Formats: sequence, C-alpha cells, structure tokens
Amino acid sequence: MARPVSSFRCTDCGWTTLKWAGRCAECHEWGTVVDTTEKASAARSLKPAAISGAGVARPITHVDTTAVSHWPTGIAEFDRVLGGGIVPGSVILLSGEPGVGKSTLLLEVASKAAAAKSRVLYVSAEESVSQVRLRAERTGALQPELFIAAETDLATILGQIDAVKPNLVIVDSVQTVASSNSDGLAGQPSQVREVASTLIRVAKDRNLPILLVGHVTKDGSIAGPRLLEHLVDVVCQFEGDRQTALRFVRALKNRFGSTDEVGCFEMTGDGIAEVPDPSGLFLSRGAVAVSGTCVTVALEGRRAMPVEVQALVIKSQAPNPRRVTNGVDSSRVAMLLAVLERRAGLEGLGGMDVYVSTVGGIRLTEPAADLAIALAIASACKDLPIAQNAVAFGEISLAGEVRPVSAAKLRAAEAARLGFSTRIDASATGSIGAAVALAIKTGFSAREAELDAVF
Repeated sequence: MARPVSSFRCTDCGWTTLKWAGRCAECHEWGTVVDTTEKASAARSLKPAAISGAGVARPITHVDTTAVSHWPTGIAEFDRVLGGGIVPGSVILLSGEPGVGKSTLLLEVASKAAAAKSRVLYVSAEESVSQVRLRAERTGALQPELFIAAETDLATILGQIDAVKPNLVIVDSVQTVASSNSDGLAGQPSQVREVASTLIRVAKDRNLPILLVGHVTKDGSIAGPRLLEHLVDVVCQFEGDRQTALRFVRALKNRFGSTDEVGCFEMTGDGIAEVPDPSGLFLSRGAVAVSGTCVTVALEGRRAMPVEVQALVIKSQAPNPRRVTNGVDSSRVAMLLAVLERRAGLEGLGGMDVYVSTVGGIRLTEPAADLAIALAIASACKDLPIAQNAVAFGEISLAGEVRPVSAAKLRAAEAARLGFSTRIDASATGSIGAAVALAIKTGFSAREAELDAVF
C-alpha cells in the first residue's frame, strides 16, 4: 500500500506546501491553508473514450445557434449590459455592496419574466418567504408564475428545480448556500466552489439560465475564490452610493456581449426604475453662471452622458494644502494642478486647498475629462465663471497640450442636442493656456449678452 503523503493547500488560490502555514505565501490570506493528505499513486494512462452521436466534433459553421439566442428580460437597461438579454444555459453573477439593491433588481427581473408566461424560481437563502413577499407587494412584482423558496441546502434547491421545472432560476445568494459534499461552513471558498460548480453543471445540462447574487469584501471584490468569476459566463457589478438614488450596472465579464455598456437605474419607494436618458442627472444648471463649474461629456460604452464638474479653490490655513476629490481620480487632479501652474500660468495653486467633485455621484475615469476638470479649477481660481452653454472634453498632457479624444463626434452631437453650443476641445484650442483663456472669454461674452438684454 502506498504511503500517505502529507501536504497542505490554500483553499483560495491553490498554493501547496509541505508544511502548515497560517498565511498563504501566494495570495497572503490568513487561515486558508488546510491539510490535504493524499495517497501517492502511480501515474496511470487514460484510455480514449468512445464518442458517438452529438458528442462528435463538427465544423463550427454547422453549429446551430438558434437555441442560444438572447432572451430579453423586459428591463432594457439590464439587457443593454448583458448584450441583448439572457442566454439560455448561461450563469450570471451579480455582485454589489450590501443594500445597493441587488435583490430588488433581480426580483424585478423575475417579475418581468413571470409576466411573460415563463416560470421562475426565486431561491432566497437570506430572507424568509414572507419577507420576499412583502418586498414583492411593495414593488408590484407579484406574479402567479413566480415561485419562491427559502432554502440554504444545495440538495434541496436542486429538488426544488426538479419539482418546479422553471425557465429561470435566481439564487440569492451563492455565499449563503452550503453543500453536504463539501466540508466547512457556507461562504467558505470550498463551499462556494462546490455550490457554483454544481449550479453551473445544472444550467449547462438543462439549458437553464441561472442568476447568482454574490457578496463583496471590504475592498469591493467578489467574496469567495477567484475561480467563481472564471466559472460563470457573465459577471455584473451593481454600483451606487447608498446615500443617493442613482445606481449603475456594469459588466466586468461577458461571454455573449460587450463589457463597455452601463445600465442606469434609480431607486424609488416603489422599487427600482430604469433611467433610459440620464442626461439631466449629472447637471445642476442654474439661472446664473457660477465660477468653478464646467460641463464635459463622458462616454459609457456607446452612451454619451454630460457631466458637470465642480471645483473650489481657497487659501489654505495648513502647512500642507488639502486635495479632496469625489468622483475623479485624485492622482489625475494632482497632475492637472501641476500642469495648470506650470503651463497655464496659474501661480499659487500649490498653496491652495483644492476640492473637485462631480454632480450626481458619477465617477469619471477616462482622460477625456481632463480638460473640464482643469477649466473648473481655473475658473474657481480666477473666480470667473464659464458660459453655461460651453462644454469641454479633451486629454491634457504634461506638456500642456490638449489632445483629441475618442468618439468626439458622438460627444459633440450629444452636447448639441442638450443646447451646449460652445465646444472647447482639441479642435478649438491646442494648449491648456489657450483653453483657459477661451473658457473665460465665453464667460465674459455671456455676461455681456445678459447686460445687453437688461439695458
């Protein structure tokens, strides 16, 4: 008989060692190294298996795709992120912060599917059936074809699938379901791996779409092993500040579509509502122009959205001036401050407290917002407002150049649709100094027009 070989393995990343360690040397997680004593066995060669029928490989041009076409959920913003809808047999993972509205969104998806005469099984492993019923009454999601079960055992969930025979399954959430085939408590990496693998196998064998809810850790990543994101077909992230009503759904991984799209939703007292045209959500236009504000056009997938950037510059009372940002990258703002002081002649910014924020809670990550951020800071520093009909987008280099950005025609068309007639970009100006001068000039022209109208 072969002598047992003692080895230890990390349940999170798979790192192996001959000695036990409290912390994994690969992923640096604590308490994930467990003893996996295996019997050493001689290498055996596998015999080729007989293949017949539908299992025989065939040319890719002969594969029928009618059975895997997208199935619309009835929620256009969610379908936009998924690439047109849910694909039969696919497994979709939706993650997000606690209380952001994941369960509310999926209950709405279940209601829309049940209203279309599709049988839906909603498995709640966190709430009771009565609690889900109360939320469904509040959001208007009561449908006769929507079946609800409160289960935390994987075998019982599989039995529910056999009994109900649904067309769509929603499991809320995968971290609270446990399998008797795996040791440990629910939520541990081994349990999450076993539950996800079993549900994915059921989805592929029965051509049954399954939506999974995933928890997140303190740093915002999906809880559990990284293998979970590799196994599923689509990974969606539900974003939004709990203090505001605006929510975004982004696709981090999508085997059936693009990952550039974003879905906009708004949390209301009656549930979650779509925002098909979010153009006015990120603007705070008043009757009088205010210094320190500038509008840009951000691109989310193929959707152009105008966003207002606000800046405040005041004299610092501390030895180290403060740099506070909200919705923009702090390192990018620090670079733009240096360019403004060196290339645009705005002296004294190094001793000022600078606050930069976006309206509506949206986050700007693309370089096209550089010019709007710089102009908002310059407007606040000079205390001279920019014209309300002006929009700016462009990337700023360290040399002070304003570079063109992608999809400039799409951004310009959206700005013109909303009434922004003055455009400040790389085609209008070539340097940051000229852009600042042009922006301030538009503000003077607007004030002169207002005076002419009064007198």
